Amino acid sequence: AFTEAHLRGSRPMGWRSSSSIAVQVGLLLRSGQKFIYAYYDGVDKIAHERGFGPFYEAELRSADRLVADVLESLPTDTALLVTADHGQVHVGDRLVTPSPALLASVTFQSGEGRFRWLHASKGALDDVAEGARDEFGHLAWVVTKEQTLDEHWFGSAMAPEVRARLGDVALVAHEPVSFHDPADSGPFELICRHGSLTSAEVNVPLVGALA
Repeated sequence: AFTEAHLRGSRPMGWRSSSSIAVQVGLLLRSGQKFIYAYYDGVDKIAHERGFGPFYEAELRSADRLVADVLESLPTDTALLVTADHGQVHVGDRLVTPSPALLASVTFQSGEGRFRWLHASKGALDDVAEGARDEFGHLAWVVTKEQTLDEHWFGSAMAPEVRARLGDVALVAHEPVSFHDPADSGPFELICRHGSLTSAEVNVPLVGALA
């Protein structure tokens, strides 16, 4: 749904192998296309599955070669911009689980490990907020839903149906940890994660070149 929203109006092409990206970009430009958005997910996948280290460094070298291939495929006077949609934080096994005492006033959790929402039981908002600050204030920004809305964390306006999905108290990690929810599912524990508001996660590079 997110892809459909932010690429609305585009003509999807797809690719089977990363080696095809540069070829496809060149063909499309030479066919008269004026703007092409090419997405490559290898850096993100390796960071999530392997963390920072030799596998990640090898992936960066591979991505660098891919960018060079794309640049080589461009017709004269074509601009290439390379950026990312987020950064990563190496969490490893630093998983933090809310205490049973705190969870006693929580009906369920949502969000993800770097931005975990706690949904408070009826009448327990203040207790959950206070308890979360006591437990995790040294690891995360602990904020209520109302604070995030008052400070426009998600923009100046929010549709009621979206607002209804938010929890009551958010644990927004500023240390390299992930807040664990046993209801989360997936084939493996993520080693690198993103989703919080640290510089490492929200400040991404933008590199430009002109063919």
